[in-house]
Amino acid sequence: MLILHEEPPLQQQQADVAIILGAAVQPGGTPSAVLEGRLEHGVALYLSGAVPRLLFTGGQGEGQRTSEAAASKAYALRHGVPASAILTEERSRTTQQNMVEARAVMRSNKLRTALLVSDPLHLPRALRMARGAGIDARPSPTPTSRYRSSRTRLPFLLREAIFLTGYWLTGR
Repeated sequence: MLILHEEPPLQQQQADVAIILGAAVQPGGTPSAVLEGRLEHGVALYLSGAVPRLLFTGGQGEGQRTSEAAASKAYALRHGVPASAILTEERSRTTQQNMVEARAVMRSNKLRTALLVSDPLHLPRALRMARGAGIDARPSPTPTSRYRSSRTRLPFLLREAIFLTGYWLTGR
């Protein structure tokens, strides 16, 4: 069973940047419910002073005109985060690619530590991938999740277990 340890309040966890992992963008370029939960949490980290920068990841999904990172940036700007505090990478399409691209952005901006923002069920795998990519990351799970009922949580948890096992076996 995948278990996350309870996270300290926002003001107690600090890092150079929060990496907000991309998720689907709806037609019209607005964040999906899953992405919006991640964005709310990332913006809260910034506004609380836990991080001075936000790094949004994610390229364009199949048939999309707006990248996940661009939709995320627009959301953050609308919610009071200045453009100078926002970094993006728009090349990645998988969690593994998110980490490789995020690490490159961190290096070019001389950022050493990160809070990794995603859904609580996604974070165990994402955190292992971040550390495997050389990112000094700590988890910062969203306080809300689209996956609340057993009917929605179980399939997502099984999917993550399969992907995590694949990562352990292949490193991808």
